Amino acid sequence: MKLVIAIIQPHRLEKVRESLTAIGIEGMTVSEVRGYGRQKGHTEIYRGAEYQISFLPKLKLEVAVQDDRVNDVITTVTQATRTGKIGDGKIFVVDLEQALRVRTGETGNEAL
Repeated sequence: MKLVIAIIQPHRLEKVRESLTAIGIEGMTVSEVRGYGRQKGHTEIYRGAEYQISFLPKLKLEVAVQDDRVNDVITTVTQATRTGKIGDGKIFVVDLEQALRVRTGETGNEAL
């Protein structure tokens, strides 16, 4: 099992959710986060004063999948979020040692 973690722009969430649902991925956790990469933030003007915004709002998606579905998830998220501009996001894949569905006691792939 793998945990796919994607950092995306907030306005792309619904397209990602629809795309993942279309390929049969049903569960996802979404967290609001702030950060920056190559963008290095941006400048805003409020009441005539200029402010440097270093950390931009992003969404962190976490999807636990079977090993054979990882590439499908990566491809789907990439297609749903890519604009070709800085700030499209990042995808990380980490090993998921164990999963347990609390309600039924199922473990491993059955818990996903």
